[in-house]
Amino acid sequence: MKQYKNNTLTIIGKECKRFFSDRSLVFTSIIMPGLLIYLIYTLMGDAMNKKMQADPNDVTVMQIENMPASIYPSIQELPLMIKEGTFDHDATINQIADKENNLIYVVFPPAFDSLIATYNVASGLPAPNVRIYYNSACTEAEATYTALCAALDAFESSKVNIFDINAQQDPNNPEIFNQITEEDFLGDLFSGIIPMLILMLLFSGCMAIAPTSIAGEKERGTIATLLVTPLKRYELALGKIIALSCFALLSGISSFVGIMLSLPKMIPTDELNLNANLYTTSDYLCLLFAILSTTLVLVSLIAIISAYAKDVKNAGTMVTPLMLVIMIIGLTPMFGDGAPTQLAYYLIPVYNSIQYMASVFNHVNMINAMIVTVASNVVYTILGVVLLSKMFDNEKVMFRN
Repeated sequence: MKQYKNNTLTIIGKECKRFFSDRSLVFTSIIMPGLLIYLIYTLMGDAMNKKMQADPNDVTVMQIENMPASIYPSIQELPLMIKEGTFDHDATINQIADKENNLIYVVFPPAFDSLIATYNVASGLPAPNVRIYYNSACTEAEATYTALCAALDAFESSKVNIFDINAQQDPNNPEIFNQITEEDFLGDLFSGIIPMLILMLLFSGCMAIAPTSIAGEKERGTIATLLVTPLKRYELALGKIIALSCFALLSGISSFVGIMLSLPKMIPTDELNLNANLYTTSDYLCLLFAILSTTLVLVSLIAIISAYAKDVKNAGTMVTPLMLVIMIIGLTPMFGDGAPTQLAYYLIPVYNSIQYMASVFNHVNMINAMIVTVASNVVYTILGVVLLSKMFDNEKVMFRN
């Protein structure tokens, strides 16, 4: 037992020395993923916020034909410049087509006030139509168009107010009609995005190091030296998987930190308070166990493929189908109706992890599901160690050209 531990620790120490002595590998596998994700997501968030927010100094011009006296009080408070008169229709439309022009063109029917005063729904005739031309590619024009439609809807309601929807009875004590909470909203958002990102980042971390550790040694010929030493094959397999899992987990943690730091900047709203209090300590611990066990499974799968491959390039090609399967599994939380409650689903490798992580982010932390997920992942890892050790013992696999 002692010799077994020493041999396994020797392999782990050898892998650690190889990895941490290569500064470029440490930077590209651990530091760079989280740093790049943070920078890219932050820049994307800034760009989206800038695109969605109107410039307060850029005033929209609204050209109005046949302006009714009854409408003017409803729109005079809007942040825009109103121009009344008769305009060249085609020339104005061409101006609006240029998204650089903050222009809206509104055409009211002649004698609008008389038309709405005498209009009868029972007549079956079409209602007076207000035509509004705008370009939604222009942020300021889009915002003004929305405000204008709201003002016209309010004006219409004031003329024919049969019933109200969600009207506040007491302004001093407003009633909340939308019963979704901040936690529910963010939980639903995070459960569809973050588990997929975590899974892909873990897989990328495994891909960055596993092929070079096994297929790379086959390519360099150093695996032959290990195989002729008095070292049991399962000790070599276990040491490889444990060491590679640690490196892959460091890469995944770096990427996860980058995601969590940049995610608040990806959500263009000031009304939601994103902070760590959204989840409890037990939630984070359960996620950690799920991530650890998932890393073991992914490393085992890639290590087995790498052991069968001739070289690192061949290993990358052979892992591609597995990557596609992982991507498809990572998308399942987005299209489901929530994590499954049947424990049998948590016996399926990789799928169990993505569903459990989604349930945690959605505030449905099922401890039984966590136990089944982690236990099954450990069992699959043990099977992977056994299979990898048998591959190490097979000369046709290890020394094939």
